[in-house]
Amino acid sequence: MKLIKLALISIVLMFVAATCLGLLFPSTVIVSRAVDMGISRDSVLPQINTVVGWKKWMDGLTAQNTVVESPLKAKLGNSLVLIAPTNSRDSIVHATWQTSNNGELKSTMRLYQENGQANCVLHWQFEQHIGWYPWERFGSMMSDKILGTMMEKNLNNLKNLVENRN
Repeated sequence: MKLIKLALISIVLMFVAATCLGLLFPSTVIVSRAVDMGISRDSVLPQINTVVGWKKWMDGLTAQNTVVESPLKAKLGNSLVLIAPTNSRDSIVHATWQTSNNGELKSTMRLYQENGQANCVLHWQFEQHIGWYPWERFGSMMSDKILGTMMEKNLNNLKNLVENRN
């Protein structure tokens, strides 16, 4: 009986310690990447403001489990992607990635171009709000490795697509 009591107390104390340590981690994780492109902003914008454009450069969108419902909405496996409608001259594209476990990622793509310059910079970021559970907080440490690698590859795909097209 003493052994069971000791085991239960130890488990509770370890959970409380892990939760307290996890609360030291930020509740919002932002992963961002950028790429310089030797082409104008107007040539890049059609590729980033609709799911139809994304299919040309984003890995995984050509898979069989991808259903494009409209230019601004797609189902990617168990996730739903919604792109906020933008003005055709707007250089910011917002999207929401909703996962099957009620998780949500906010994606923002911003195009920067100096007046008179022929090239532009695309900055892409994902923002995720993390719950208080210790496993979520500790798992968020891997967000940069997982999302960042995917973002770099896709941004390079986009860069190759638009620069080789012209």
